[in-house]
Amino acid sequence: MRCRWKSVYVLTTIKKMEVNEVLERSFENWMKTLGYAESTVYGSTRYVHDFFFYLGKNKIKSLEKVQPETIKAYHKYLQTRKNKRQTGSLSESSIASNISALKRLGRYLQETQQARLEINIQCQGKQNHHKSILTKAEIRSLYKACDNSILGIRDRAILSIYYGCGLRRSEGLSLNLEDVLLKEKLIHVRHGKGYKERYIPMNEAIKEDLENYIYVARNQIQSFKPEKQNPDQSGLFLSMMKKRLCGNALLLRVHKLVEAAQIQKAIGVHSLRHSIASHLLQSGMSLEDVSQFLGHSSLESTQIYTHLSNE
Repeated sequence: MRCRWKSVYVLTTIKKMEVNEVLERSFENWMKTLGYAESTVYGSTRYVHDFFFYLGKNKIKSLEKVQPETIKAYHKYLQTRKNKRQTGSLSESSIASNISALKRLGRYLQETQQARLEINIQCQGKQNHHKSILTKAEIRSLYKACDNSILGIRDRAILSIYYGCGLRRSEGLSLNLEDVLLKEKLIHVRHGKGYKERYIPMNEAIKEDLENYIYVARNQIQSFKPEKQNPDQSGLFLSMMKKRLCGNALLLRVHKLVEAAQIQKAIGVHSLRHSIASHLLQSGMSLEDVSQFLGHSSLESTQIYTHLSNE
């Protein structure tokens, strides 16, 4: 990854603070308080933990001893570090996410008046990162990959929420049963990005998919033998353990559908949102309407899909 470094790293007013779990947990709680997505909180905490581990290996026991050369050395280390999950080194996206987590840490330190941390990095790889878009034919193949089992019915409802309604991953996982307004044909997103709520319309096909899941598959899941501890059954999507579906389980189901549909693309949950945005623009919907549908705060966030749909 080609990055041009312009970094200023100033650490003050930290009195011999050891790099430990206390800072990690307080950083995590700060992100949760500000409403960061669950995946961002998890990822940033993990990346910061890795950075602290790197400092410890290099016998840097306090943040006040961190120098600009330390950050540059860490960046080089990330470029050569082996990928823990796959063969080869870290991807450009993963390295960029690591740097973003450190920037987020810097903001936390500054706002809590513990330190000042500024890292200015221009990463062309991240700016030009390709978004995986599915064709309409590939979307149809995903729906066909859903069988009539409990999981298959739930998979179809998942596609309807994330493709049909274009929700973000965290938005879909946060949905409660009461947020699905079947009579009104609306989805009430209470916890959108930046705590903005909105209503998403659903067509008749999406309504049927959600009705089938809620009244058939979800009811069957609720009839299972209860756990010793009362699980959270208020969520729309429930696991087979009668608990609210988690992000990793959701991603696993999407990957299984992609594999069953024999789609040769790197597809995640967010790819479904990217795809519906492009398809709506291709169908002639205005940029303003698509932006409102996606819950974007500005048209600039939506304009990327104009280029993708043209391609």
